[in-house]
Amino acid sequence: MSNSLLTVGKIVNTHGIRGELKVLLQTDFPDVRFAPKNRLLIIHPESGEQLAVTVQSSRPYKQMYIVKFNEFSDINEVEKFKGRDLKVTKAESVELPENEYYFHEIIGCRVVSDEGEDLGVIEEILRPGANDVWVAKLPSGKQLLLPVIDDVVLDVNVQDKLVKVHLMEGLL
Repeated sequence: MSNSLLTVGKIVNTHGIRGELKVLLQTDFPDVRFAPKNRLLIIHPESGEQLAVTVQSSRPYKQMYIVKFNEFSDINEVEKFKGRDLKVTKAESVELPENEYYFHEIIGCRVVSDEGEDLGVIEEILRPGANDVWVAKLPSGKQLLLPVIDDVVLDVNVQDKLVKVHLMEGLL
């Protein structure tokens, strides 16, 4: 079931005594995800136990969000949720503009060079700064780091799970 869910935040602490929670964002759409009346799932990290909740209110706070759910009104009720993930179903994902992709759409894609050489499968996405870096596992077992820039990533086809790249000098 967890494969059909997308993580939108992680509960890191409580805030105040009225049942508010500090949430570390893992979404580019906090205004959508934490809008009043929006439904989220609180997922236990070990057991996978799910609890459906409804957002009552939310607001930005430093690099996080403070979120209050309709179901809770006291710090003692929410204390146990520290460390748990907030998720939504993939069906609730926000439509992205052209040439933008969710991480789950990229991970698992086969990488092929513009010369037709099979370069392996994307296993991880790094976010070091200026641009993302897709980590592909080569058939030899080594890693290939692909900067996500127009000169390197030529075409992304998420339906066929295929990424076409140009290997600039020094990438291999």
